[in-house]
Amino acid sequence: MKQIYMDNSSTSFPKAPGLGKTMGEHIDQMGMNMGRGSYSPSFHLEQIAVETKEKLCDFFHGPHSRNVIFTSGATAGLNMIINGLLEHGDRVVTTSLEHNAVARPLHEWTKNGIVWEQLPSASDGSLVLDAIPKMLTPQTKLVIVTHASNVSGNIIPLELLAQTCKEQNIFLAVDGAQTAGSQDIHMKELGLDALIVPGHKSLLGPQGIGAMILSDKLATKLRPTVLGGTGSRSDLLEMPDFLPDRFEPGTLNIPGIVGLSHAMDFLIEQGLDTIRGHKELLSHQFLEGLSVIKDVTLAGPGSGIPQESVFSLVFKKADQGEAAYLLERDYGILTRSGLHCAPLAHQALGTFPGGSVRFSFGFFTTPAEVDASLHAISQIASR
Repeated sequence: MKQIYMDNSSTSFPKAPGLGKTMGEHIDQMGMNMGRGSYSPSFHLEQIAVETKEKLCDFFHGPHSRNVIFTSGATAGLNMIINGLLEHGDRVVTTSLEHNAVARPLHEWTKNGIVWEQLPSASDGSLVLDAIPKMLTPQTKLVIVTHASNVSGNIIPLELLAQTCKEQNIFLAVDGAQTAGSQDIHMKELGLDALIVPGHKSLLGPQGIGAMILSDKLATKLRPTVLGGTGSRSDLLEMPDFLPDRFEPGTLNIPGIVGLSHAMDFLIEQGLDTIRGHKELLSHQFLEGLSVIKDVTLAGPGSGIPQESVFSLVFKKADQGEAAYLLERDYGILTRSGLHCAPLAHQALGTFPGGSVRFSFGFFTTPAEVDASLHAISQIASR
């Protein structure tokens, strides 16, 4: 039975063509360190890292390539923002759709005296926009939000949030886990202070590599949360005060950087409009087919509201874990069931604690695979 991969919100698969070969060649032929050795291969690897940062900076319209900080993924970057900026007594605002990569560190900070508030959302996952100017006040230090829910796919209106944050002098950080490589994100136009992206989702790169892109304003306020060797200013016991070294101690994931660079080349060659258009067509096809299937409901916006190609279904006659099991066993369709590391989102959508079965499309998902998924959903829902 051929497998149909429908879990691209977790990680993209397949990856960019040739990714494994490129990474393998690096490990086999040039598996050295960078920024440490006084020899040409080390300098060459450092150049690859610089070029990868330039690609990311250009792709997301960041302030400068030196403001691109490599991380192990989005979770690490989000923690670096939260733990490096907050202090006792600070006020933070998020949406009610956040992933645990934001919710758990903020929950810990509430034990240390911060105030954490959530912008309310309607039952379809859309933000209650009237609440934004009321909740974002000069006393708010940080707004940190997901660009799109990993449960319902709702895209958050960053323009309105950014405008209010600018007026109130509030730092705005965006979790781009679900949209980086799929939606256009223009840091400078929006005035974002931080954009955090993983390499392994819609950027089509490997796991274990990501980036945090900072504004100069936030970079001067942010404390490094991991300290160590940087290969620069080794005479000091303090971390260097310049970017990117201040936030990149230790040995970076060089095979991951090489892989991400390769994936970015493929992504840029395809073009964001092509990628987004393909996924939008699949989403329309899926929603249209789903509308005639009984005994299954969609947790989220449905048609007419901006969203990523992420869809959470609730089977009325089956446990959600059982439905996911049947999808794989009988139809070869790989999905994810449960709470998707986002219990707050499921509470907002009314699917807590039972969760849902999530289908998420990628650039390599085909219309035939969407049709096969709709057929399987219909069969399981009618049992």
